[in-house]
Amino acid sequence: PAGWNEVVSAAAGALQAGGLVALPTDTVYGVACLAQDSGAVRSIYSLKGRNGAKPLAICLGDVDRLYRYCQVNVPDELLRDLLPGPVTLVLKRSEELNKDLNPFTSLVGVRIPNHPFVRELARACSGPLALTSANISCQASTLTVSEFQDLWPQLSLIIDGGPIGDVQSPECRLGSTVVDLSVSGKFTIIRPGCALTSTVEILRQKYGLTPEPP
Repeated sequence: PAGWNEVVSAAAGALQAGGLVALPTDTVYGVACLAQDSGAVRSIYSLKGRNGAKPLAICLGDVDRLYRYCQVNVPDELLRDLLPGPVTLVLKRSEELNKDLNPFTSLVGVRIPNHPFVRELARACSGPLALTSANISCQASTLTVSEFQDLWPQLSLIIDGGPIGDVQSPECRLGSTVVDLSVSGKFTIIRPGCALTSTVEILRQKYGLTPEPP
């Protein structure tokens, strides 16, 4: 679309300057910052009033980049069967990831949203994005930019991608399915999210992984 590249570079510029950018994903609206920028990571926590012990996911543009920031113990094909898509994969983090991002855990959730803008923006930035939903902690996730108006003053840029999914449908607000793949041969569903059935089917039937209770 017209102006697409300008918007991507404006958003990348705002992130590189340490700002927070609200953007549409394939599930709900999110707020992103550069994961390797500790000051920006602190800003995202204060924006959301979020408990510092709740981890942030990282967001990448492509599966290939995942290997820099995570220790992968599943087949590459499995990653590509689930990503890009409405799934957050939890893996062991690598040394390359900012130590100030989720310093209390050796794991990290990875998102590659099936949304062209977010992927393009992630590719335009040097490191991964830290991504969280655009809402105050413990409030409902948002499907339009007007639903998180109270956060606007603290954001550097807001990308309005229009309504995501059906605003009337509670299912549309579930966010991504979060699955822990850090233990070889097993998987644990941390949050059912919006893609539970298809995710479990791929992990169990195609790859023979065993479900563990959370």
